[in-house]
Amino acid sequence: GKGRGRQVIAVARTADVVIMMLDATKGEVQRALLEKELESVGIRLNKSKPNIYFKPKKGGGISFNSTVTLTQCSEKLVQLILHEYKIFNAEVLFREDCSPDEFIDVIVGNRVYMPCLYVYNKIDQISMEEVDRLARRPHSVVISCGMKLNLDYLLEKLWEYLALTCIYTKKRGQRPDFTDAIILRKGASVEHVCHRIHRSLASQFKYALVWGTSTKYSPQRVGLTHMMEHEDVIQIVKK
Repeated sequence: GKGRGRQVIAVARTADVVIMMLDATKGEVQRALLEKELESVGIRLNKSKPNIYFKPKKGGGISFNSTVTLTQCSEKLVQLILHEYKIFNAEVLFREDCSPDEFIDVIVGNRVYMPCLYVYNKIDQISMEEVDRLARRPHSVVISCGMKLNLDYLLEKLWEYLALTCIYTKKRGQRPDFTDAIILRKGASVEHVCHRIHRSLASQFKYALVWGTSTKYSPQRVGLTHMMEHEDVIQIVKK
């Protein structure tokens, strides 16, 4: 909370991924502090949204149901939490065994769930056993900026966590242009590629030829709805 710290850290709420740069020589102190700071502004790291249906109503009291056996919450505890938030009429359905804290997150409704990559720097200053231990932790990458160790793997991981795909274009009768790629979100279709090249291209679209892992054979003739995959090559034919 010092020096507008809360406001600065709240910027992370609009990010696609959080990279937490940590000093491998400092142990777990930094990580715990930063996680606490992010938790306090409503950012949940590497967690999925609790599978709880919650809907406030005008009347009828509190209706509580669950499709799984609950070990951390009970109907009484749910009612107590709702009364704390001055909610006396609501519909609640637990679809997974969630904790009281996760239920509160659902009530508050302004929590952000995002991927986080823990990057441990200065691995050249610690023992090999410690490097191995840190590298085996979930969502962790070990690097050394000073000695430029493992930076390629960090980029690879970052690409994966951002869920991006890289599409190459090809003109008729020419080789694919591997120097200039189109970067799109995972799950992008041929139509998304058209919009990225030019906004009027989709209306003039006839068909596309695609080479790569998204096709059964190369090249495959596809329409606008065809889903592209990482490092596919596309040639668009206009009407």
